[in-house]
Amino acid sequence: MVEEVRLWEEELNRLHERIGGRFGRVEPRGRALGYLRGLLSPIERKNGWQLSEWLGDSRPDGVQRLLTGSGWDADGVRDDLRSYVVEHLGDSDGVLVVDETGFLKKGKSSVGVKRQYSGTAGRIENCQIGVFLCYATETGAAFLDRSLYLPQEWAEDAKRRRKTDVPEDVRFGTKPQLAEEMLCRALDAGVPCRFVTADTIYGCCRSLRVWLEQRGQAFVLAVASNEALWWRGFVQTTAAQIAEAIPVENWQRLSAGDGAKGPRLYDWTWEPLWRLQMTDEEREWGHWLLIRRDTENPQECAYYVVFAPRETTTLEEVVRVAGTRWRIESCFEEAKGECGLDEYECRKWEAWHRHITLSLLAHAFLSVVRAYREKGATLPTRRA
Repeated sequence: MVEEVRLWEEELNRLHERIGGRFGRVEPRGRALGYLRGLLSPIERKNGWQLSEWLGDSRPDGVQRLLTGSGWDADGVRDDLRSYVVEHLGDSDGVLVVDETGFLKKGKSSVGVKRQYSGTAGRIENCQIGVFLCYATETGAAFLDRSLYLPQEWAEDAKRRRKTDVPEDVRFGTKPQLAEEMLCRALDAGVPCRFVTADTIYGCCRSLRVWLEQRGQAFVLAVASNEALWWRGFVQTTAAQIAEAIPVENWQRLSAGDGAKGPRLYDWTWEPLWRLQMTDEEREWGHWLLIRRDTENPQECAYYVVFAPRETTTLEEVVRVAGTRWRIESCFEEAKGECGLDEYECRKWEAWHRHITLSLLAHAFLSVVRAYREKGATLPTRRA
């Protein structure tokens, strides 16, 4: 156990060295290592005061200065986070997963806060919403990117923007638009992946689907039951209507991955969708409606639009990808429960992104060391 702790400490130091060039001065660079250690520590709450006490400070000034005053590049650290995750968890069959999570807040001063629906709470709450990109492979799962959702009323309020230091070039963007920006960064950086998956907020955005198609990026994106789709030629039919027309013998019982109680078994089927495809290259790609039906309540269905290579894609594979979306929920639970993702006290734009980035980096560290431990391997002593 002592040897394992030593190896983990060495790996954390290597991770800190990786991001060292993003800091202009020695003091914030060292403070960042302490912050990471605090986020990974067993202290009950990882807010400014408790992190400062754990670091041996009498006041939270140093921690607050790291998030709000010192000069360092949070987007650069985000890029280092991405390369770290890919280096240790990368796989050509990896899946990029998009989802958002809510951060409950009091008052109206924190950047982006308003009464809005939070999937985390399952209701409308006073909260901030962050959109996140996760990377899932057989080896492990960790986050690659993050973006704070800025509601339109915030984006158009010059006074609130000034008070929270929202950069001038930041404009209102829908959650699917934020997702597209993050996916673009990951794909342009060469993150190896086979599929992209996300829930209906993103799957129902036709422009996001078209953008992925134009990039030749396969996806399994959830859509609503009333999503209008081209089926059997020039006929638009809703996803639910297509499901009702599927013969009984076309359904297969398959697992979408293991859950807390074992395999997640559902009945599945898929139906080809019609697309105007003019070139041979376009015809190499297929479009399907994937349908998941509850085994105990057949009226309860979920729907996904699939875009993938026609000859090499199987039903079993797209079912696996659809189930992979749940892994980001586990990552949210881990990052909040173990790495202080939601325990910040930041009101300004830059501070939010700095805390969240360091929290995701701490979570990635945990994901990497756990992945090596689970396969009985030793963490490499130096970067490849």
